[in-house]
Amino acid sequence: MHPRRIFWQIYPSYLIVTLLSLTAVFLLSSSAISRFYHRQTAKSLNVQARFSEELVRARFDAQHIDELSRISETLGEKTPARITFILPDGTVAGDSDKAPDEMGNHRDRPEVKDALAGHTGQSIRYSNTLKKNMMYVAVPVHQNGNVMGVVRTSMPLTELDLVIDAVQRRIIIGGLVILLMAALFSLFVSRRISRPLERIKLGAERFAAGDFSHRLHSIGSTEIGSLAETMNQMAAQLEERLQTVSKERNQREAVLSSMVEGVLAVDTTGHIISMNKAAAKFFSVFQPDTVTGRSLEEVFRNVKLQRFVGEVLEGQETRECEITVQNNQAYYLQARGTNLLGVQGSRIGAVVVFNDVSRLRRLENLRRDFVANVSHELKTPITSIKGFVETLLDGAMNDPAERERFLKIVAKHADRLNAIIEDLLMLSRLEQDGNESVEMQPAALSELLHSAVEVCAHRAAKKDITIQIQCPDDLSAVVNPPLIEQALINLIGNALKYSADGKTVTVSARAAEEGGVLLRVNDQGYGIEPEHLERLFERFYRVDKGRSRQEGGTGLGLAIVKHIAQAHGGTISVESTFGKGSAFSIFLPGAE
Repeated sequence: MHPRRIFWQIYPSYLIVTLLSLTAVFLLSSSAISRFYHRQTAKSLNVQARFSEELVRARFDAQHIDELSRISETLGEKTPARITFILPDGTVAGDSDKAPDEMGNHRDRPEVKDALAGHTGQSIRYSNTLKKNMMYVAVPVHQNGNVMGVVRTSMPLTELDLVIDAVQRRIIIGGLVILLMAALFSLFVSRRISRPLERIKLGAERFAAGDFSHRLHSIGSTEIGSLAETMNQMAAQLEERLQTVSKERNQREAVLSSMVEGVLAVDTTGHIISMNKAAAKFFSVFQPDTVTGRSLEEVFRNVKLQRFVGEVLEGQETRECEITVQNNQAYYLQARGTNLLGVQGSRIGAVVVFNDVSRLRRLENLRRDFVANVSHELKTPITSIKGFVETLLDGAMNDPAERERFLKIVAKHADRLNAIIEDLLMLSRLEQDGNESVEMQPAALSELLHSAVEVCAHRAAKKDITIQIQCPDDLSAVVNPPLIEQALINLIGNALKYSADGKTVTVSARAAEEGGVLLRVNDQGYGIEPEHLERLFERFYRVDKGRSRQEGGTGLGLAIVKHIAQAHGGTISVESTFGKGSAFSIFLPGAE
């Protein structure tokens, strides 16, 4: 059933109580008035009967019937009551309204029976003679202790009923007036009670909607005023607590969003409670805000992760495992899962923290590759040197021509070992010193480009390769000249090494649009296939291993260029089209 407003609960109740009260008053007062008038009428009839009894006592017998009839008529003219004299046998000896001979025997009348028995009789009944409701009072006539007859007085109740009806009409009119006044007063009281409660209801709805700045006015009774004040205090406390909760939530979300570690929380049924941006990035979840409440299987397709979370939920101890995720980028994640506890210390789920160890794995791979490559690079010349020395010791020293040829080969491999060691030492110094200990000074880039080209001119002449220089004379930058020159020499050397005879190599320098300068070496060589570009600047990485060793390269030149650029706070990039040539660019910030 739809609940009613408090006004319609109070106001009709007041009206019903008032109406019932007035009805009870009307019934009680009508009954009391009727009884009062009946008592008064009976008393009056009794007085008149006693008076008449005194008048006729001495002559109340059958011999004086005519006189009794005359006396009854005389008394009837002087009083509104009807006077009747009845003998002991029930014969009417006189009546003020009717002739006695027209009236029947009255011995069976109730009031007459009581009077003949010596008591005062009284009754109300319909009179067949007068055709009216009558009240009768009968008293015995005593002579010498004997009942000689009955004197009965009576009066019609019609006039009495008219009087009672008039009084009742006045009571009804007064009751209606009182009811109307009570209705108006009840309306006023009901409104006075309901309106403050309605205002409190509206205020509570505003509180529920989040408007805690609203305040209820303390109006009405003390109780309602106290209720309004209590709700105002509740709103203020709720606002303060919600602000605290919101602040803590924002701080928690800020911390989780700022973490590089991924965080995933699930409930005991395996449905997601929360997930930060790092975890969403690892598993390629593009809208982490929409996954709350969804099952783990629905969001993550990684079976190992699902199995690991299930083990954490089933167990009590902290668990660890490593998870590999292959998306656009490969991630190696160290997962650590533990129980998620509620306020009372009960388990409400599990939380898993993902540490990205991809860089460590790549560094380990690089370290293994470096160890393998450097071992291979060093083993080749050492093996050659050892082999030729053993050949010389076995007797080749006695042949002057062979001895000279073998010693030249040994010297060549020794020079290669020396070049590898020098490049390794340079890389080590660059990595240890960084850009903090590199001494910078303003330098004209045109001079650095010409100096680097002069170093490589002899090698270019051997292959009939033309080196073009494009650089404004006034272009300068704050750099370490020897390092920049070494980087240019390495890039020009590679361009010459991988270019066919008669080609052109362009060395240029210009101001960059984003500030700084851009050094660029273009060749018309063989080009580099796209799958090699990502690892091109790794140590000992070779696109064409056989050709590189044949040309005498150490495999460290581009790695040195990369570290020189980083030491200057810059970057190196490559653009290459297989079969058409390559372009290596060094960006150096802070040009003057």
